[in-house]
This record gives sequence, C-alpha cells and structure tokens, in this order.
Amino acid sequence: MRTLRGVDDDAARRHLVTERDRLQRLRAMLDGEHLDAEPEEDASGELSHADQHPADAASDAFEREKEFALLEQVDADLAAVDRALERLSNGAYGRCDACGHAIGDERLAAVPAARFCLEHQADVET
Repeated sequence: MRTLRGVDDDAARRHLVTERDRLQRLRAMLDGEHLDAEPEEDASGELSHADQHPADAASDAFEREKEFALLEQVDADLAAVDRALERLSNGAYGRCDACGHAIGDERLAAVPAARFCLEHQADVET
C-alpha cells in the first residue's frame, strides 16, 4: 500500500519490526553475558580474578567495556526503531527531519530508522 509520501507503510512496518526483533535478540544475547554481575567468589572465598595475571585482568576489563559499549549501541538502535515506528504511525516516516524531503528508498532499506536524508545526515555527523 503506497501512500502519498511514497512509502509503503506495510512494508516499512514489516522492515522495522524485523529490525526491532533482531536488535532485541542481540540485546538478549548480550544480557546473557551477565554484564551487570560483579566478580563472583569461588568455593575458597577468594575472588575469582585474584590469581589472574594483570595483563589478563586488563584484557577482561577491555572485553567487558566493549560489551557494555555494544549494549549501549543496541539500546540506542532499539530506541531509534521505536521512534521510526512512531513516525510511521503519524505519517512522518520517510521524510527528512531537517528539510522534509523524501528519504531515498535505498537509504531506508539500509537504515530503516533513518531520520535524515544523506545530505542532512552528513551535517548531523559533523
């Protein structure tokens, strides 16, 4: 069903819901890594990382920070998809927030939650 603004609402909604589902699965996988957990004690009562070499501890800390960064990005992407679904419901989806012109189909296919046309996305990023 193509609307006056040139976006097929049903196809866009399916694409956004598919993207949201993918992101939710990714988030669940990252949550499964127990990122919020504190280091656990072993049976002897010592912290599990007490005998760890400092370089190993640094590597573990780096990996943990990387996982937190990924989780933050997934959360931001989920919020963007939810906002795109809202824009779809109120008729603003597929239009650039800056200039109001249509966002290209190729861009929406690649970035379904896009809020800006390519020209204005570049302005936002600088």
